[in-house]
Amino acid sequence: MKLRVIAAATAACLVATPAAAAEAIDGAKLSLLWALPFAGILLSIATGPVLYPHVWEHHYGKFAAFWAALVVVPLFVMFGAGAAVPTLAHTALLEYIPFILLLLALFTTAGGIYLEGNLHDSIFTNTVLLGVGMVLASIVGTTGASMILIRPLLRCNDDRRYNVHVVIFFIFLVSNIGGSLTPLGDPPLFIGFLKGVDFFWTTQHLFIETLTVGGLVLGIFMLLDIALHRREGKSPKADPTPDSPLYLHGKINFVLIAIIIGAILLSASWKPGIVFHIAGTDLELQNLLRDITFILVTVASVLLTSRSHRKANGFSWGPIQEVALLFAGIFVCIVPVMAMLQAGTQGAFAPLVKLVTQADGSANNLAYFWLTGGLSSFLDNAPTYLVFFELAGGDPKTLMTSGAATLAAISTGAVFMGANSYIGNAPNFMVYAIARSAGVAMPSFFGYMLWSCGILLPVFLLAGWLFFG
Repeated sequence: MKLRVIAAATAACLVATPAAAAEAIDGAKLSLLWALPFAGILLSIATGPVLYPHVWEHHYGKFAAFWAALVVVPLFVMFGAGAAVPTLAHTALLEYIPFILLLLALFTTAGGIYLEGNLHDSIFTNTVLLGVGMVLASIVGTTGASMILIRPLLRCNDDRRYNVHVVIFFIFLVSNIGGSLTPLGDPPLFIGFLKGVDFFWTTQHLFIETLTVGGLVLGIFMLLDIALHRREGKSPKADPTPDSPLYLHGKINFVLIAIIIGAILLSASWKPGIVFHIAGTDLELQNLLRDITFILVTVASVLLTSRSHRKANGFSWGPIQEVALLFAGIFVCIVPVMAMLQAGTQGAFAPLVKLVTQADGSANNLAYFWLTGGLSSFLDNAPTYLVFFELAGGDPKTLMTSGAATLAAISTGAVFMGANSYIGNAPNFMVYAIARSAGVAMPSFFGYMLWSCGILLPVFLLAGWLFFG
């Protein structure tokens, strides 16, 4: 355990942001070899839980450290400590720590909310639960909403012969699409917030897209659920969890989530002008107080929530520890990639730059939507979002105004298409594991993709044509 803590702390200090790295690294002089560690860590994350789960479970931190070392060592050798240290300190203080602390606070508070009881299965009940989950996902995050609602949904449908589709649509809607309206919803959007995107920008600019895509997928679910209910007839299985009144435990955590939101909004609007200079990095007072608030909320949630309620939710610290280590490695490995992207047509990624650029020099928003979404289907959607955010210029003020359609394409692609596979977004595999342990005959990796290709791809084709074509 001590080794893991030391590894996490060390990795946090090694994280680097594209903005800082660009000041020290000339991307035009870097070859594609510098991108291999980034590709390596993403492929490890994508294949580890599926192809070699036992090795991955015990050694994911070592995988992250290995790939990060392949960037950190050359970074110090080629650019020196004078450039490398400020670059790494910049992100440790301004990017990585806020990102992880927010995830920790949301993970802890959502894990303390337990919905006891069981509803009677019906098409209406299932549809309402999925709709509520979509809304909740933008408030407590896709992981938090998934943790709160997956077990009540499973109990509701455990007397049915056909219940696989309920879990699959839950992954589509609650674990992914529903988290697109605030930076709290999905990690890519919080990264955008840290880069300067306004907190409510996604709410204002992605609402129609989310309503359209979410509404269509929810409508397809209703039609399918009606058909399967009729196919089951009037002879369901014996109900292992009889209907019982619902009771919500851990309500104090909703207050704590409100405090999290307040701290984020305050950090974006209150500018006292007090700055602390640490290792070449300017740490502003409002951001420091925001991060401290995340820590205090986490501690308060642990102290104020019953252990029995967390146990009923299947809560453990393992997932957030894994996220902390892996994201540290990801952001280290992405440094040279960002530098090459910022070099534009002068860098090694010139073909990719041309692919998302129209003949007149304007952005090809449809290409941004599908490229971001395609990579988010199989790689972690947070670094994918960051890659294309930087590829689009990386200036939040421009992207929020004249480039709003481009930012919307990147944001929706990253969030929506994380649903295309079990490994597209962190909650997907978690929901899969919980459902399997509850006796649901979940499809294999490729079986799930048959569902996503048959249901989601037509919806995404329509959305791309309507909003970005």
